[in-house]
Amino acid sequence: MASDVTDLIDSTGKERIRIDKWLWAARFFKTRGIAKQAIEGGKVQVDGQRTKPSKEIEIGAIIRLRQGFDEKTVLVKSLNDQRRPFSEAKLMFEETQESIEQRMVLAEQRKAQPIIWPSSSKPNKKQRRLIHEFKQRN
Repeated sequence: MASDVTDLIDSTGKERIRIDKWLWAARFFKTRGIAKQAIEGGKVQVDGQRTKPSKEIEIGAIIRLRQGFDEKTVLVKSLNDQRRPFSEAKLMFEETQESIEQRMVLAEQRKAQPIIWPSSSKPNKKQRRLIHEFKQRN
């Protein structure tokens, strides 16, 4: 069964593919344009090097990408330039164990931090008095 899915993914028969196409096909980004912006912004590295959208990758390449607060390190297992369902796309890569552990630790740290809501306006008279009183005590 697994070989049938792998045959679908490797159906292009290519040995190399553009990084922006692969990131889009592997469903890391919704569009190739967004993938291109991330690559040009330095949020994607191939084998530890900053890259360009036209860089061609091959099986075995290590890709490090940052999406929001999360940073992932993945190993390219297969190539495809067609966007497939997620069940097939997830077989195109394997996230490293260190990457998974690091994301979990950072997620726990973010949950432990207090949520600070910035004020949309300056303090009113009562709030200014409380702030002044607080500062005078310390």
